Amino acid sequence: MLFYSAVPKEKDRQCFKLRQGTDKKIVIYVQQTTNKELAIERCFGLLLSPGKDVRNSDMHLLDLESMGKSSDGKSYVITGSWNPKSLPFQVVNEETPKDKVLFMTTAVDLVITEVQEPVRFLIETKVRVCSPNERLFWPFSKRSTTENFFLKLKQIKQKERKNNTDTLYEVVCLESESERERRKTTASPSVRLPQSGSQSSMIPSPPEDDEEEDNDEPLLSGFGDVSKECAGKILETWGELLSKWHLNLSVRPKQLSSLVRSGVPEALRGEVWQLLAGCHNNDHLVEKYRILITKESPQDSAITRDINRTFPAHDYFKDTGGDGQDSLYKICKAYSVYDEEIGYCQGQSFLAAVLLLHMPEEQAFSVLVKIMFDYGLRELFKQNFEDLHCKFYQLERLMQEYIPDLYNHFLDISLEAHMYASQWFLTLFTAKFPLYMVFHIIDLLLCEGISVIFNVALGLLKTSKDDLLLTDFEGALKFFRVQLPKRYRSEENAKKLMELACSMKISQKKLKKYEKEYHTMREQQAQQEDPIERFERENRRLQEANMRLEQENDDLAHELVTSKIALRKDLDNAEEKADALNKELLMTKQKLIDAEEEKRRLEDESAQLKEMCRRELDKAESEIRKNSSIIGDYKQICSQLSERLEKQQTANKVEIEKIRQKVDDCERCRGFFNKEGRIKGMSSAKEVLDEDTDEEKETLKNQLREMELELAQTKLQLVEAECKIQDLEHHLGLALNEVQAAKKTWFNRTLSSIKTATGVQGKETC
Repeated sequence: MLFYSAVPKEKDRQCFKLRQGTDKKIVIYVQQTTNKELAIERCFGLLLSPGKDVRNSDMHLLDLESMGKSSDGKSYVITGSWNPKSLPFQVVNEETPKDKVLFMTTAVDLVITEVQEPVRFLIETKVRVCSPNERLFWPFSKRSTTENFFLKLKQIKQKERKNNTDTLYEVVCLESESERERRKTTASPSVRLPQSGSQSSMIPSPPEDDEEEDNDEPLLSGFGDVSKECAGKILETWGELLSKWHLNLSVRPKQLSSLVRSGVPEALRGEVWQLLAGCHNNDHLVEKYRILITKESPQDSAITRDINRTFPAHDYFKDTGGDGQDSLYKICKAYSVYDEEIGYCQGQSFLAAVLLLHMPEEQAFSVLVKIMFDYGLRELFKQNFEDLHCKFYQLERLMQEYIPDLYNHFLDISLEAHMYASQWFLTLFTAKFPLYMVFHIIDLLLCEGISVIFNVALGLLKTSKDDLLLTDFEGALKFFRVQLPKRYRSEENAKKLMELACSMKISQKKLKKYEKEYHTMREQQAQQEDPIERFERENRRLQEANMRLEQENDDLAHELVTSKIALRKDLDNAEEKADALNKELLMTKQKLIDAEEEKRRLEDESAQLKEMCRRELDKAESEIRKNSSIIGDYKQICSQLSERLEKQQTANKVEIEKIRQKVDDCERCRGFFNKEGRIKGMSSAKEVLDEDTDEEKETLKNQLREMELELAQTKLQLVEAECKIQDLEHHLGLALNEVQAAKKTWFNRTLSSIKTATGVQGKETC
């Protein structure tokens, strides 16, 4: 759907009425109606040209004012403006006769997320230019013209996409509903193939199931194994150069440029690239990187989507969630946060991947920042790609000088530089070509600057000139997309190309001259406008911007009031919670005071219990000492009695032994004793005594009575000693029982006091 903002539309002729000499604004709404949903990433360009069935070279780039999704999220809206007084639009700035109408062709180039190449949608509309004084009837709502497009896509073969989790399509054909109707009417097909990036209301067809031949399939990025082997002499030369260079890193060695033109040895590229980029002393960028990876990126979804598409043919990046993809994601996210003006740009991941293959994450991020800022790559993404279009103009002027026949052929088939060279400049050839060629290009770029892109581009065009001269528009686009990268699968062909690129002399003065021509041309287009009208247009833009800002201000004011009300409610709730917490705090403090008092009381009771326990222990210890003294006395008495008894027994034995000896010596008395030395029975004694004299009998009787008396006394003493021992044992047992009872009584009282104190405290705590 397309409309020229705030212009009427004639219903009978279905054409827009444009006022002569007035600035115009174009608004295009793009909405998908059926089939697989395709996401529009950005608008690459908005172009306009008077006429019908115009060539691509006749289209003129307009100033983009805005792009993005509509408020309801259903459409993608592109807004641009153009000055009809500029020379290319002179035809539509002259009053149209009433019986005639003019045609105007609008093109919008859109980058679609899952489509490999940008797509261009062309819309042809009828217009009629009215006099500035003619009265126009303005509509109450914006009038538009609608065109349906049928976009036919083909999925890339699964066997070559097995390492990539995302589906990727390429455009087979793009046909508008008007073209289809004309084709049916005239019975002649009129299919317009995709050119360079854009969209209107699109109806994508499902991908074809038929497989194309291998020659028609583009190569996956990241192919081309690079060997680290290098001749010994070359390594020695580089070793000497690096030794000298490290002595003074601020000055490049003289022979550095010639060595880089031959290619940096793969084993040394990581070190040499950092030195060439000036990252040998960039600790602040390394520290910055470690902080940036912890932050959120507003372009996280776009980065995640592109990671799987970056170098799917390389083992380090082919695994989803692997180390390679993880490091690549962190670098792209860190740069998008670091450079807020540019953020993440599609294709940036390819350059980051090349750097990651030669150095750690931190150093790769530092070199990426240097290339973007110091080498001017980020300038290509600024101001609606204004600097990029300048590069395209410079390339076409170089073609006109170095390859004029190919330049003229491209003019004839309406092939513009931005249709085939966009990736060359934005990704530095890293997206399509083999790695050994890509690495050599980065060698030259870091050594000589971004102008090396022109050398390589001219080398590619020059070596492919014969093939390109035989192609038409569609064939040329296919050649650049498919056949050109395959031509350099041979490392020998890549070396020859780089030798040719290095041999081409493109002076900086010439590039500055072409850049000046481009800016002069743009200034002339701007100067052709009437200053008053230009100021009026700028004034209208400023008024519109002011209205938008006022609306935003009103929205912000409303949001501020709403936020204040919400904050007031939150503050009231917080104050209520604070009051409740203060009350709870006071109660807790009171409980704490009570608990401290109870603690002091329990401490006093504990001290009393300890004192009581100490006294009981002292008393028990004194009883024990007393009982110990009694036991000692008892033991001493026992030992004395034992000694006396032993002495008495010994004396008795000695006395008995003496008596026995005396008896043994006396023949008459020998019969009183048996063989064991004991006194025989009384009868025997009597018999003996009867035989003895009375005197002897009396003497022996006296001695016997004395011996029996002494024996009885000894037995009595022994019995008394045993009684005393039993008495002492009884007293000792009583003393021990008293000590145990005292200990048990103290333990029970202590345990009862502790339980009582614990129970009281537990109740208060509850």
